[in-house]
Amino acid sequence: MRLLVTGGAGFIGANFVQLTVAERPDTTVTVLDALTYAGNRASLDPVADRIDFVHGDIADLDLVDELVSGVDAVVHFAAESHNDNSLAEPWPFVQTNIVGTYSLLQAVRRHDVRYHHVSTDEVYGDLAPQDPPFSEHTAYNPSSPYSATKAASDMLVRAWVRSFGLRATLSNCSNNYGPYQHVEKFIPRQITNLIEGVRPRLYGAGHQIRDWIHVEDHNRAVWDVLDRGRIGRTYLIGADSELDNRTVVELLLAEFGREPDDFDHVTDRAGHDQRYAIDAGPLREELGWAPRYADFRAGLSATVAWYREHESWWRPVKAATERAYTDAGERTISLP
Repeated sequence: MRLLVTGGAGFIGANFVQLTVAERPDTTVTVLDALTYAGNRASLDPVADRIDFVHGDIADLDLVDELVSGVDAVVHFAAESHNDNSLAEPWPFVQTNIVGTYSLLQAVRRHDVRYHHVSTDEVYGDLAPQDPPFSEHTAYNPSSPYSATKAASDMLVRAWVRSFGLRATLSNCSNNYGPYQHVEKFIPRQITNLIEGVRPRLYGAGHQIRDWIHVEDHNRAVWDVLDRGRIGRTYLIGADSELDNRTVVELLLAEFGREPDDFDHVTDRAGHDQRYAIDAGPLREELGWAPRYADFRAGLSATVAWYREHESWWRPVKAATERAYTDAGERTISLP
């Protein structure tokens, strides 16, 4: 297979590329990445001599058409994805997540190329404590410019399947963690703070619940969908690992031998979703997928070890990331 991976220098995409090169040596991989702040060529260093890398924008119609014309399948990871950034400046999210997806859809339609669209559970909004998990039939109810633009991109894919017979599948995944995740994200931010001897920082009371999945498990599911998924179907990917943010921080503190209350509460994010949960039943039953990191604590421990061993990867952006939080108005608060 000749495969084009968009956003292949980002967190999930880079892990997908490394997994593909390691386990599917007969697959030729081309990566297209704009190398915005969240893309890092160093994330592809372990496989740099076994892939083709193209520095470019998925919204560039001519470039995308040229690349798509030479492959058998496209896996589309490229996205602007940080909620806080979308609240500060929504336009890049519209440009990348909507216009960029349109560009890809037109190219795969023109060249009749298999397409898999990687999305997020955030398109569904959030859940009350008693609500059942998200399913493929849950109505979209996005809360932020990020999740709204991802929802729009999903709808474009579905429309192209129905209107033009596009050979496409979609997946909506819960919160990922693991190697190569930018330090602006929740888990790597807390890990790198702890490595630096800084107290973790918890939005509000920390009651927000996420359904955590290791990035390797997500990417194995993507391959299962690409290989055997039903065209036009949406598969939800989750590892049945619902935990609130405070519990995650306490687990990380335990990894570092610190007391469970050794963290700071900070001002909460605007419109912060309270709970996500995934029903991955169709993925498990139809395609036989199951997470290898079913024990979240084991996956978290392995992730801590990775960040300890790869300080040269994350240190160049750590200080600037923390300044950005401060500039955005994040401050320590006291709770009753």
